Amino acid sequence: MSRSDDVLRLHRLAHTGGSAGLLAWLTTRLGGWVGVVDAERAHGSGSGLAAGVGRAAGVGQAPAPATDRASATGHAPDHAPTTGHALEAGRAPGAAQVPASALRGAAEMGARGLRSAVLEGEGSATLLFALDDRRALAAVLPLPHPPEAATLLADAAVPLALVLGAEEGARREERARIAESRAREAVLHLLMNGRLSIARQIAEALGPSLPDPMRMYVVECRTGQRGEVARLCAELTGGRAWTVRCPVYVRHLIVLVPTGPAAADDDPLAGALVGVARDAVVGVSAEAALREAPAAYTQAFHALAVARGRRERHARFGPGPELALAAHAAGAGWAGDLLAPLHGHEPKRAQDPGAQELRATAHAWLNFTSHATRLLKIHRNTLAGRLKLVEALLGLDLARLADQSALSLALRLTPGGSGPGAGAERAGDLDGVLRDPRLTDWARAHLGPLTGPDAPPGARATVRVWLEHDAQLVPTAAALGISVPGARKRLTRVEALLERSLLQSPSARHDLWLAHRAEELAG
Repeated sequence: MSRSDDVLRLHRLAHTGGSAGLLAWLTTRLGGWVGVVDAERAHGSGSGLAAGVGRAAGVGQAPAPATDRASATGHAPDHAPTTGHALEAGRAPGAAQVPASALRGAAEMGARGLRSAVLEGEGSATLLFALDDRRALAAVLPLPHPPEAATLLADAAVPLALVLGAEEGARREERARIAESRAREAVLHLLMNGRLSIARQIAEALGPSLPDPMRMYVVECRTGQRGEVARLCAELTGGRAWTVRCPVYVRHLIVLVPTGPAAADDDPLAGALVGVARDAVVGVSAEAALREAPAAYTQAFHALAVARGRRERHARFGPGPELALAAHAAGAGWAGDLLAPLHGHEPKRAQDPGAQELRATAHAWLNFTSHATRLLKIHRNTLAGRLKLVEALLGLDLARLADQSALSLALRLTPGGSGPGAGAERAGDLDGVLRDPRLTDWARAHLGPLTGPDAPPGARATVRVWLEHDAQLVPTAAALGISVPGARKRLTRVEALLERSLLQSPSARHDLWLAHRAEELAG
């Protein structure tokens, strides 16, 4: 094979196989150990492919031709090769053996300021060519080595240095993308827990500013299309939409959009977003202040459940009474009393969760059940431990839908852990709150569609049995005498009727339980 063929092959491999492919081919071509000696990172290919902890010298220029190289003769040590960190072609990073002569040669090049070096030992020769100011291409070859080895390595150094630089740039870009994505998740987490000031500061640094007032859009699409959806949102809103990838559902993108004059049945943005793909679906909240972001997200999620059954594939949250508004005057005092042990909790150890963390954990679990681990970035055992502590502090059994519903209402009535506020009435227990006439009116309006002219037969009974069995499908199906898929279909029809999500969290099950209880007390 001629030198021109080798050079052509090297450049093709640099484009198609990257540094790993290029090093693998050099190993096969020369029949020895070939790798990149790097003080910070490891790259290698072949048997014992590795990069060591040595340092290659140079100033980023192309290595000198083989005939002009400076040489350093030495004896390869007889002891076992040094162990270093490696990235092998097709394998995960791990420990691999780096020839001691390669490490020694790289160190000597750095000390002397050489661009290339050859170390000859018993039965082998080590050839090194500088790639930049810290890395060198090294080859440890048995003697006699191929006569074209030095020329081939010198030719390989140029494309290898370029492709290594390109790969590092891609890694830096990916790290920056991940960092921004996690920062946006942090802003979302802060918004959902009422920490508006900090959320605004972080969002301002990331850009754009958080809109207030706003509508929240939840876009469901394929994971690979979320970037395209985000770009379209920015284009159609003049760069004012604030987007974040949902940390719980990988197919969801959450978008905060400044409010506009569009009517409920005419949403150009939602219509454009569903055009991204045939299976894209969009749910839109009602207009809300930024401090109402948790409610806006729940509304958009309920609208998403409705949109899945519509031909246009997008829906806006339907008008209706809000539980938090109806219950605030009667329930804020009760909520403050219920949550007082949680808000006053002081952790025994510095690493234990404090009151704010426990509150955020409870809120996330009520909304997303076991998926809360993705939002909170904690292990499932950590989640279980925090929930047990919440139960112990509040005297609740969170396996029961009744206690879940009470905690859900209390958290909504005390946003950010605030007290009851002025004008709040005192109430001894949840039943005392639910007996308030304002709650009775809310409950009847909330449950009205279940007995309306559009309700399917048995809708009210299905929901009642589902709530009695803590919103669990298997016991609900058994109590109704139907199959689990049959019970799921009935509840799916109820979702469309109520325009609320029931089977996927965040679910309206807590509001439905509270409405049924309020109506029972009124009756």
